[in-house]
Amino acid sequence: MSNIAKLEFAALEVTGKNYMPWIIDVKMHLESMGISNTINENNDCSAQDKARAQVFLRKHIGEMFRFEYLDVTDPSILWNHLKERFDHQKEVILPNARDEWRTLRFQDFKKVNEYNSALFRICSQLKYCGHDVTDEDMLEKTYSTFHASNITLMQQYRMQRFTKYSELNACLLVAEQNNKLLMKNHESRPTGPVALPEANAINVDGPRNNTRGRGRGRGRGRGRGFGRGQFNQNQNFNSSRGRGNSYNLGHWSRTCRTPAHLCQLYQDSIKGNGKELNLIDNVEFTMLTAADFCNDMEDID
Repeated sequence: MSNIAKLEFAALEVTGKNYMPWIIDVKMHLESMGISNTINENNDCSAQDKARAQVFLRKHIGEMFRFEYLDVTDPSILWNHLKERFDHQKEVILPNARDEWRTLRFQDFKKVNEYNSALFRICSQLKYCGHDVTDEDMLEKTYSTFHASNITLMQQYRMQRFTKYSELNACLLVAEQNNKLLMKNHESRPTGPVALPEANAINVDGPRNNTRGRGRGRGRGRGRGFGRGQFNQNQNFNSSRGRGNSYNLGHWSRTCRTPAHLCQLYQDSIKGNGKELNLIDNVEFTMLTAADFCNDMEDID
């Protein structure tokens, strides 16, 4: 693991599947070190430069290769052995790269960067195999593989007449970010629902506790004593006892002092009418005094 941490790039695998990017990385690093000629045949490089190149090559090949080419000390010889072994990868890579290019579609990818990764990888493989891919080819590949629902958008991009794929790529990335922001705002509050205004609280504890706030007094009986504002039962009860205005209370039947037999006659008379009548202006009340109750008590004795 310590050796892997010191590598400038991935080592050449035994299968050779990463041979193409490996030779590019080796050439670039040897060039930066000033010893790129050491891998050429019949070079006149110094022994020190050859040793540096050989150490670098052996460091970036698989462990099986190091044992297999243990006796090779010239970097040009090692380079040629590896080239003869894996240079046929062009013939292996080319058919697969062509098939991937044929089936590549922009609509199959959820993100633009994912599509770009696949596009540039395939283009690199084709170029390595001697088949150059131009910007015009990449633009046409992208335009022709838009989703059917985005035909209008594709035509708008075509009208821009881009000459480089990088220009189209920049527009696609910007559009993707804008769509992401729009979706984020939409999900925070979908179209349609609007915050409802706060409703006023309603006190349903009854007339006794209904002494605060404003509003219409609503109840089962709607007599003359009910109107706008709150109704204070205790206060109206005390004020109405002296005047005999029983309709100032909630429901007149709660405080009516009519004898029971008259109440029964009244109830029999309104059966079948479908609703109770609360008009009591013309009702004649029989006023009782304390003497009436005393007489009843004497009859019981």
